[in-house]
Amino acid sequence: MARELAKRGLVIVSGLARGVDALAHQGTMAVGGRAIGVIGTGIDVCYPKENKKLYEKVLERGAILSELPMGTHPAPENFPVRNRIIAGMPLGVVIVEGKQYSGSLITARLAMEFGREVFGVPGNVTQEMSFAPNQLIKQGAKLVTSAEDVIEELPTPIRAVLVRAEEVESAQRNLLAGDGLSGSQKTIYELLNVEEPRPIDDIVETSGLNSSEVLATLFDLEMKGMVRQIPGKQFSKVLL
Repeated sequence: MARELAKRGLVIVSGLARGVDALAHQGTMAVGGRAIGVIGTGIDVCYPKENKKLYEKVLERGAILSELPMGTHPAPENFPVRNRIIAGMPLGVVIVEGKQYSGSLITARLAMEFGREVFGVPGNVTQEMSFAPNQLIKQGAKLVTSAEDVIEELPTPIRAVLVRAEEVESAQRNLLAGDGLSGSQKTIYELLNVEEPRPIDDIVETSGLNSSEVLATLFDLEMKGMVRQIPGKQFSKVLL
């Protein structure tokens, strides 16, 4: 989910801790995204130590933040306190796991107080680590299973920018896909567009091909996932 959100241009904020935090930032780094790690130690202390390489990557692609003095080593009381920064910085908070008494629930409560969106990834009800997201969903948090579920709830201006960026990328992918075609496939694909489906008769007339060739070619393009048929024997491109 973090990978898909980061790919769209959103900055991923997390605690750079072991587990879900690290996975979120690993996904972000994998697509060259930007991230912010809010840590519960001094800015010069990487905890846990196995996240050292990830710490360095996040520093290159974003920022590491801490309100604690340099040289401060990990202490249990520091981590719940830093959660208010994690809850306040982003547009929304996605809760993936957490026990009944966990930092995840603290973060979610703070996010609600700050007026941020709160999302929950549902989990197996018999697993204690699923308590936090399941409880939040019961209390009204949005159930999410994909990046799209998160984006749907973002403020309209931000959602519009993300959708425009996706459309530009899709248009570029469609252009590349068209370049890879040849013969009748290329001819017909270039006649179609995404917004306005064209009737089969119009395609036959404009393409200069006979109806059998057009139908066979459209079928091939449908099988490739590049064209779709609309009721009434109309056809349009598919955004790739």
